[in-house]
Amino acid sequence: MKPFAMTLFTKHHLGLTAICLAMVGSVHAQGLKVAPSLLGPRAQAAIQQSNEPVAADHIVAVVNSEPITNHEVRSRLDRLEQQATRSGTPMPPRDQGLKQVLEALILEKAQLQLAAELGIRVEKSMLDEAEQTVARQNQVSVAAMHAQLQAQGTSLLEFRDNIRRQLTLQRLREREVESRVRVSELDLDRFLSEKMDNPGADLQLNLAQVLVVVPEGVEPARLATLMQRAQMVAGKARAGEDFAALVREYSDAPDRSAGGAMGLRGADRYPDLFVLATRQAAAGGVVGPVRSPAGFHILKVLDKRIAGLPDAVAPQTRARHILLRPTAQMPEAAALAKLATLRQQIVGGQATFEALAKEFSQDSSAPQGGDLGWVGAGVFVPEFEEVMNRLAINEISPPIASRFGAHLIQVLERRQVELTPREQREQIRQLVREQKLEEAYAKWLEDIRVRAYVEYREPPQ
Repeated sequence: MKPFAMTLFTKHHLGLTAICLAMVGSVHAQGLKVAPSLLGPRAQAAIQQSNEPVAADHIVAVVNSEPITNHEVRSRLDRLEQQATRSGTPMPPRDQGLKQVLEALILEKAQLQLAAELGIRVEKSMLDEAEQTVARQNQVSVAAMHAQLQAQGTSLLEFRDNIRRQLTLQRLREREVESRVRVSELDLDRFLSEKMDNPGADLQLNLAQVLVVVPEGVEPARLATLMQRAQMVAGKARAGEDFAALVREYSDAPDRSAGGAMGLRGADRYPDLFVLATRQAAAGGVVGPVRSPAGFHILKVLDKRIAGLPDAVAPQTRARHILLRPTAQMPEAAALAKLATLRQQIVGGQATFEALAKEFSQDSSAPQGGDLGWVGAGVFVPEFEEVMNRLAINEISPPIASRFGAHLIQVLERRQVELTPREQREQIRQLVREQKLEEAYAKWLEDIRVRAYVEYREPPQ
């Protein structure tokens, strides 16, 4: 059975599988026995078949007076190993994995304790909304999702408790870290200065060349002729003639079939002569002839970028959709079924997407035939955008659900647009903020771990 996927709770998008694998059962019973009701069916069956009683569980660590049991560590590692097996991801040796999971649980408990002290709570309505979003993203009803989770050995109590923990950790991070991270104009200027003034190995180039070979021991008259030929080619290139055509006609290099392109790679993998010659040239610029022991080189800068900086161009998509908003009279399942019928009409040539959008869509784009115009990444909600990005031009999606309703999507066009200097600066601002946020988050976690009182008991087994 395919595990669920989720892209809801954090900026870095936790998967539902990761949430299920992160589950830790609370241990509040006297004698630290694990309550079987907190375990999934498979775990209960395993316990019943085992000769070892549940009461044999033991405390492996105490975090600010709250225990972590061997069962908690072992259960999480078991789930991680199951997921790793499904995805083909390598896992460390089990003894090392137990230690890593224990440390992760210690840090998680310390954060949850801080959240409780700060009064951070997750209401039932938030849990319900989160469940609905997970189900919607996986194109199933909440009831069907519950059934599949139980079939996979995950109880609904475990599932909802884990969602509550993840939402709590997210809200704690937002309050204690994200809300305090600021990016000033000085931060931006410093970042750009470091990148542009000292590009070093971060500089990446894609150069194309026309090579006019100069044989060893060439006579001056022949050298002058070759120099004139190289200058003529350079003049044609600067005048805007197709560089690949010039390569095919004039280059003596073996890379003529590729238009002379040498590929995007670090500047340290190009000859120093080429890097120095193109240092002041922007993308699209032509330099040369440049003399080397091999001959005269006419170089064109096909691409020039600094690793870690956003591209100067960004993808945009023009799509259209038909939106049906679920109501008591037409629940989500009925809306999806209605869209499936409309899709069949379009594919069968009985109606056009535009006409059906004007007639049925409950979105403000309906008068335009559902046309949403040109948009960049991140404009639409993830569950809509992920489907849209997978579509080919003119392809119509199957009916999908988002937090706004049921959709039928068709991609009309895609393009790359050059960003304005202001747009590029805003992208760099976001990049700098992400870096500062990661640094602040790592430092915050380190501080929480240092402040927590942790008593190690018996090692996990």
